[in-house]
Amino acid sequence: MSIAVLARADDFDGWRAAARGLAAARVTGETIVWQVGDAPTDLLGGPAADNAAPVATEPMFSVPRDFIDMARRVVCHTDPERFALLYAALATLRDRPKLFDDAADPLVRRLYDLDKGVRRDVHKMRAFVRFREVGENEEDDGERFVAWFEPDHHIVRLNAGFFARRFANMAWSILTPDECVHWDGELSFTSGASRADAPEGDPLEATWRTYYASIFNPARLKVKAMTSEMPRKYWKNLPEAALVPGLIAGAGERTRMMLAAGDAAGMTNAAVQASARRPADANPADANPCDANPGDGSSADALAVLRDDARHCQRCPLFGPATQTVFGEGSPTARLMFVGEQPGDSEDLGGRPFIGPAGQVFDRALAAAGIERGQTYVTNAVKHFKFEPRGKRRIHAKPMTPEIDACRWWVDHERRIIKPTITVALGATAARSLTGKTVTISRERGRALTLADGSEAWITVHPSFILRIEDRTAAAAEFARFVADLIAVRERLATLVAA
Repeated sequence: MSIAVLARADDFDGWRAAARGLAAARVTGETIVWQVGDAPTDLLGGPAADNAAPVATEPMFSVPRDFIDMARRVVCHTDPERFALLYAALATLRDRPKLFDDAADPLVRRLYDLDKGVRRDVHKMRAFVRFREVGENEEDDGERFVAWFEPDHHIVRLNAGFFARRFANMAWSILTPDECVHWDGELSFTSGASRADAPEGDPLEATWRTYYASIFNPARLKVKAMTSEMPRKYWKNLPEAALVPGLIAGAGERTRMMLAAGDAAGMTNAAVQASARRPADANPADANPCDANPGDGSSADALAVLRDDARHCQRCPLFGPATQTVFGEGSPTARLMFVGEQPGDSEDLGGRPFIGPAGQVFDRALAAAGIERGQTYVTNAVKHFKFEPRGKRRIHAKPMTPEIDACRWWVDHERRIIKPTITVALGATAARSLTGKTVTISRERGRALTLADGSEAWITVHPSFILRIEDRTAAAAEFARFVADLIAVRERLATLVAA
């Protein structure tokens, strides 16, 4: 047995140093006891364990940077097996460098789950920490602010830099049961505190509660979604949470009152909005057919709720490796909707569709075709980036049919809310998402297909197809053909709108 002693429960540097030496010595994971301080964290520990440093028998090997970044987070999890699991992955990477390409591997899935749990806890801490003023700071004669938070994992140090950057100009402390972090121009850490050490409130909380009550919209209330994003365990630390039960209880009556008021004024408001959008002497035939349908905001509200739900989508395994869900964007009442394949690397990091190289081709083509992107709605058939790691790069991998079908639920709901007159499928993946079957682009390109809801779909290539053409002359010809497809769609839309 070998003992690897770590200084703290989140001691990534200690784990990394120990793991490098053990892996170089070809020590098997089953013979290692990972211990935090004086308290063993592995049930295999015993009196026969040896704390002597292992002798390296092989040179160290390189591992993907993404694994290091993930390990830095996973060591912050409370799972007692986290160190052993990470070491098992490290040892496996020696012989299987593409281990993390296999999202179905049990070890990979376990680590992705741990990573996701820590990421979520980090997000919750950033969202639900509420500082309260406790008086003068003796060191700089200024105000000091204190917050109480109960994380699920050991994320205080992992998150400390965020709060130091965000609140650099004030003196603050965040107290938690296991460890506390303080900022007075530099970070410091102390042992855990109790809830009684944190202040109960300050004068600003009354103002905050008034503001929260005034912006609460009962018509958009979804209790299940709300409690998923803001679990009840955090409510006791949030000044606005005391209002939530009463606001929920009265939501039904308030919604009925809003609807009753809307019935009385709805027609008048709609007429005013319509006249404000168009000059009095405007000819309807001169309108841009891609302009959004008149709406009263309900589509925008519905899309906002759908977007929030999609952030936590786990309908297929792609959510694990991806950075985030990349939802659609654009006019919530657009007449023209574009569906692509999936986010790329730029979109996965930026959180918006079609902002990478293919997005630039798409924007140029829209401009050439006389279509304003802001008047359309752009989304993807698959909302998470599927890729294969190659060193520091993430190479696009084509979504499979189960992944397309799982994500079709989101596209169907986007279309149901937006009600586009024409939906354009950019590529075969998008075409399958819209039609539910395999479609040959060369056979269906340039003509209208009727979807299940009676609206039209047009199929063309994905802009990334043009990027992959190495011959410049051929690429220019294909771009011109792509623009021609978009012009045909614009003209068809004008005909349908006029009718």
